[in-house]
Amino acid sequence: MAQAALPFDTPVAAHRPTVALRLHAPDAGTPVDPVAWAIGRDHARHRLTPPMAHLQAESPVHQGWRNGRAVFGGRTLPATPWVRRWLQLRLAAWMDGRVFEDVQVTPQFLRQIAVDTCPVTREPITDDGARVVRLCDRAGVAAGNLATLSARAAGAKATLGWDEALAVADRLAADGAGSADTLAAAEWSRLGVLMSFATPLPHHVAATVPLRLLPPNRVRVLNPVQAVQVMLTLQFLHAGYARRLVTLAALMPTSELRQAFQVFMHTLLARRLSAGQAADRTVLRQALEDSWADPLVHRRWQRLALRLTSADCERLLQRAASRDLATPGATWLSLDHATDGWALATSGRVQVPATVCHDAGGADRPMPGSDRKRGSQKLANCAVVTALGAFQ
Repeated sequence: MAQAALPFDTPVAAHRPTVALRLHAPDAGTPVDPVAWAIGRDHARHRLTPPMAHLQAESPVHQGWRNGRAVFGGRTLPATPWVRRWLQLRLAAWMDGRVFEDVQVTPQFLRQIAVDTCPVTREPITDDGARVVRLCDRAGVAAGNLATLSARAAGAKATLGWDEALAVADRLAADGAGSADTLAAAEWSRLGVLMSFATPLPHHVAATVPLRLLPPNRVRVLNPVQAVQVMLTLQFLHAGYARRLVTLAALMPTSELRQAFQVFMHTLLARRLSAGQAADRTVLRQALEDSWADPLVHRRWQRLALRLTSADCERLLQRAASRDLATPGATWLSLDHATDGWALATSGRVQVPATVCHDAGGADRPMPGSDRKRGSQKLANCAVVTALGAFQ
């Protein structure tokens, strides 16, 4: 079944797949660890030195780096900030045993998801303070599952799940307090919602999540009901929304749903008008996000969303797209396509075969194995997925 996603604006260059950690019995001349070896070689390709911890002679990163220096010599490529971030992300994924999907996750992709302002804290981000994080912790380093946050937001997230972040937000809101060194209640809410976009959820659960944050560029919204939530809210970022809302109301399958739709959209419209007609786009975007803190908006959304099924949401998105009412540039992806390379079946980890290798310290290290098994990552309660992005 088809679903919605926004295409990449710029063709993404392909790189060698890097999902394995270690080979069991390499052939003569084959690197012991081709993934680490390739990371080291790419450091040399861009005239960069790997971190000190990987410069021991026995390190496969160091071996690849030495090979690259011998091969490339002075014929190197520029080390842009996006290249540096790409190499850091690959190295961190390898050290953690995470799948790194490097067909789409390239320096160019990381440039596309870079932001000047953290979507969670709304603070300016410098190059040194930017952190690329995985949103769904049980998925790998893959396109659609990555966002750029401030160091403070990334540190607060750590390995928390979306529901844990929202629970922290609720507790801080009830206590009326926040911590200056982590996040305030509103920031925790935005973080939890951001993570929920990339987490396959049952329809009745996703329908109850308030839209405290609109998806940053290239983040995929996997749950159809959240995609409808995003699509309806984004109507108010563009001129002519009154006409579009009339057409969208006519797409509701029953008169009861049309009434619930109209009540909800008029409630959201009132919050949009309070932001002013000449509001800056960023200010307006944040005002729309903040409107979801209003219990009345959330209550009226749930009245509509819980009467829709996941299939209703998919049909609504498809029909809206066919009438040019959805987010500009939206296309449809299957679940397998939208989560290709996410390694959901192995919780984002490199697959561990029957035999493992041991590192110098005696710790087990997984053997390599491709996780790119199309058609094997379908989850319960998620027959299709809506992937939205490019909301800059």
